[in-house]
Amino acid sequence: MADPKADAAAQAPADTAEMARQFSELAQRSSQLVMKYFERLASEPGAGAVDDVGVGRAFTEAFRQIWNDPLKLMQLQMNMWGDYMSLWQSTWLKAMGMAVAPVAEAARGDKRFKHEDWENNLVFNYLKQSYLIAARHTHGAMTSVEGLDEATHRKVEFFTRQYIDALAPTNFAMTNPEVLRATLDTGGRNLLDGLENLLDDLERSGGSQLRISMTDRSQFRLGENIAVTPGKVVFQNPLMQLIQYTPTTAKVLKRPLLIVPPWINKFYILDLREKNSFIRWAVEQGHTVFVISWVNPDETLADKGFDDYLKLGPLAALDAVRDITGEPDANVIGYCLGGTLLASALAWLKARDQSDRVASATFFTAMIDFSEPGELGVFIDEAQLENLERKMARRGYLEGHEMAATFNLMRANDLIWSFVVNNYLMGKDPFPFDLLYWNSDSTRMPAAMHGFYLRNMYLKNLLRRPGGITLDGVSIDVTKIDTPAYFLSTIEDHIAPWKSTFLGAGLLAGPVQFTLAGSGHIAGVINPPAAGKYQHWTSAAPLTASADEWLAQAQSHGGSWWPHWQQWVSSGFGNGEVDARTPGSAAHPALEDAPGSYVKQAIGSAPLAAPAAGAGAQVKP
Repeated sequence: MADPKADAAAQAPADTAEMARQFSELAQRSSQLVMKYFERLASEPGAGAVDDVGVGRAFTEAFRQIWNDPLKLMQLQMNMWGDYMSLWQSTWLKAMGMAVAPVAEAARGDKRFKHEDWENNLVFNYLKQSYLIAARHTHGAMTSVEGLDEATHRKVEFFTRQYIDALAPTNFAMTNPEVLRATLDTGGRNLLDGLENLLDDLERSGGSQLRISMTDRSQFRLGENIAVTPGKVVFQNPLMQLIQYTPTTAKVLKRPLLIVPPWINKFYILDLREKNSFIRWAVEQGHTVFVISWVNPDETLADKGFDDYLKLGPLAALDAVRDITGEPDANVIGYCLGGTLLASALAWLKARDQSDRVASATFFTAMIDFSEPGELGVFIDEAQLENLERKMARRGYLEGHEMAATFNLMRANDLIWSFVVNNYLMGKDPFPFDLLYWNSDSTRMPAAMHGFYLRNMYLKNLLRRPGGITLDGVSIDVTKIDTPAYFLSTIEDHIAPWKSTFLGAGLLAGPVQFTLAGSGHIAGVINPPAAGKYQHWTSAAPLTASADEWLAQAQSHGGSWWPHWQQWVSSGFGNGEVDARTPGSAAHPALEDAPGSYVKQAIGSAPLAAPAAGAGAQVKP
């Protein structure tokens, strides 16, 4: 899609008077925003805290250990100096027209240095290699520090990488050849347009944290060009709406399918567009599909805990699905945190002798054992949780954009710095992209629920322990779950690392089909067969070996894992066919069209009305 700002700049020379007027207006806007920022900083309790994560303490300890071994430090410096000597020599040879191999090359998949000048221009090629050498040696030095505990080592490694990424020459106007070319071509208009984009983002952010625009949000309308699979809201309570989708086949599988998405994000990641909608595809395979659409909570739901999400989420949904379809059980999918909740629900049902309500359970990139939390572990320790709990207690919830910022840091080059360059240095508008629109449509976390989840799952890892967690007065044990299960994990997952999900799959007592897909937490899951992308690995071997041993003997298959799952669930748990079902029933009439009103509730909108009766009451919008 063409960028109107870039087109206009290319077609007309810079108008000095117009640019001066624009700069004057932007200067006035920026001064007003700075004043508002400091006013907010002074009025918000704790807003001035700059080291909630304990970065300073971690690096202080790391540098203390480094200085305790001067010989090793000297060797590290000599190694880096040797690489710089090689770079200077190769640069001179290249300047004389000789073909020389690079001393340092960007990692495969690194998109920052794709512009031709990084390779063809002698100065920029030297600048790129110089940065890569410094980055390699800095990262190597900080990650090889001995004498640090595991938590401190993780923080040092993670934030060293953030520091290195932030200082890349691609992130600065004077050292990015693409930005310099645009500045010369437009007479500097790209920088003014970039400043305008920055001010727009600051105004939109509202608080003290900048939220960078990742996509053109004006191009998307829920229910119109995104989340468009036809269906009806057939049930709702204070925490969720239940959507049933309209069938597209004359016959459907007798056993219905319930999807439990995470409440950290909105459910329509599974229903972005027709061509990549898992929900639409499942409907086309003959499933009667129900999906939970979680509310975007505010302070009125601050006291809703993990118990409430269990009772008002999958348990209430199973009741409604049974009432609507007449089927006593269902196949259930849990995605990410929804999968953690599904495991909790299965253990709760097992303890109550009601496990027959779920015929099969599918887990998409879901953790049950949190002993290997990956990079998220950097942000979870006692001190950080206490600080977060104080912050949530003041507001009653965690802001969605604060959680999103943490996830974005894990892929900073792709989800932060690429947009800094595009929006603020190149002066371009972000491209309309459905996935990034969803990624920016964040939700809040109720204080009680989120505190319980982080402390008991991530910090203490109690879910894996028999009797470690009690929900609604019931002590649960995931190791007693004997419901047949399908685990889908992704090999590049940075949120739910696949080796951690593998450990969780091995805890269950029933038969488990473990499947590993290519790509990451989102792209590896949302991978329709027609795309022909990535690959997946399967094995019939029991999950008694290590994750690496399992992968070494697993069979590789090209393309999407969706058909493999469909064969598993339909052949073993479809339970025959019946006539297609119209959404709703006499007891549960359709309340509104999909995707419903809960998913459309934006940050800052008015709270939704609560039901007048108990947890199972329906509320008409």
